[in-house]
Amino acid sequence: MTDALERFLRYVKIDTQSAWTGDNKPPSTVKQFDLARVLVQELNDLGLQDVNLDEQCFVTATLPANIDSPAPVVGFLAHLDTTPDFSGKDVNPRCVKYDGGDIVLNEEKNIVLSPRDFPDLAQYTGQTLVVTDGTTLLGADDKAGIAEIMAALKYLVDHPEIQHGTIRVAFTPDEEIGTGIQHFDVKAFGADFAYTIDGGELGELQYENFNAAGAQLTVHGRAVHTGSSKNKMVNSILIGMELNDMLPVEQRPAYTENYEGFYHLDLFEGSVEQTRMRYIIRDHDRAKFEAKKALMERAVAFINQKYGPGTAELEMHDQYYNMREKLEPVMYILDIARQAMEACGVKPLVVPIRGGTDGAQMTYMGLPTPNIFTGEHNPHGKFEYIPVESMEKAVQVIVKIAELAAKA
Repeated sequence: MTDALERFLRYVKIDTQSAWTGDNKPPSTVKQFDLARVLVQELNDLGLQDVNLDEQCFVTATLPANIDSPAPVVGFLAHLDTTPDFSGKDVNPRCVKYDGGDIVLNEEKNIVLSPRDFPDLAQYTGQTLVVTDGTTLLGADDKAGIAEIMAALKYLVDHPEIQHGTIRVAFTPDEEIGTGIQHFDVKAFGADFAYTIDGGELGELQYENFNAAGAQLTVHGRAVHTGSSKNKMVNSILIGMELNDMLPVEQRPAYTENYEGFYHLDLFEGSVEQTRMRYIIRDHDRAKFEAKKALMERAVAFINQKYGPGTAELEMHDQYYNMREKLEPVMYILDIARQAMEACGVKPLVVPIRGGTDGAQMTYMGLPTPNIFTGEHNPHGKFEYIPVESMEKAVQVIVKIAELAAKA
């Protein structure tokens, strides 16, 4: 066993939740520095070189090569922040030897993690799971990735007989809001290729992700006293609901899987006078992605035609693109990861990411960066859990990638 679990239990208790601020300068929350500083100290304690924490909360470090022959520089990355969508404060993790059936996360609130709701749970009978207390997320996305990278570094330091080239590591802010990595200095990082350790279940190996856009809608109404509002009141809430109903119901996250894209309304707040709506738009296929954005624009145009110019205002911008196009010419880096998994007794599970990673943006910034599993399940909520055995396998895979990359 490595010290991955010990590190993970320590890291998840540090609140690093990012925030939707409207300001793209990282970090969106100062508290992400709390974990960053801990990692800087631990990297220094391991004897890594070039350990650095910059003003934007990027942590970077180098494990020098222990071979004389030329070898590519390989990078490993994970992100510091947890999602703004669910509380990451006062995380109280618990290790459970899973014997099957339900796991009571919180008896007082009657919160139960059950294989009836989450069938994947059943495959981990006999293993040790880290779970929440039912009031917060766990933070395995992506503190498991951080813990696994750190444990792998320690293992390589403690086992100099394992030959490897130069290894660069980075821990990054604001991945969950999609803005942090835009400020990362890829050239200074100096890797030839890299891997984000930010995937899901055991064996996941991913080189495809969504094309992504964000849309902000402001709907303007007219507030009038209800007693004298006939032919005068314009209710922005109802108009917002009408606009949402113009988007395909079957293209919502709850009804899609695999390569199917969606519109996701993740914020709706307002009054008669004004309503704000926020969407994320996703599709793996670029043509379908563009069609989804076009439909959103047509819906807004229809509302403005029906209720008057300026009733609905739309701000829409692309966030990231499917990295497959850029990774296909360098598939050998996927082959290295696949070989590493097989050597560690892990069956590669090549699946599309139904989301995005820092690696998607970095791939378009010139650093090819596919994604590898952490072992986590049900991220971004109170039912999040991770098998300790999967974490250990992730550490082994990182170490083996470092070894195989030296021979690439």
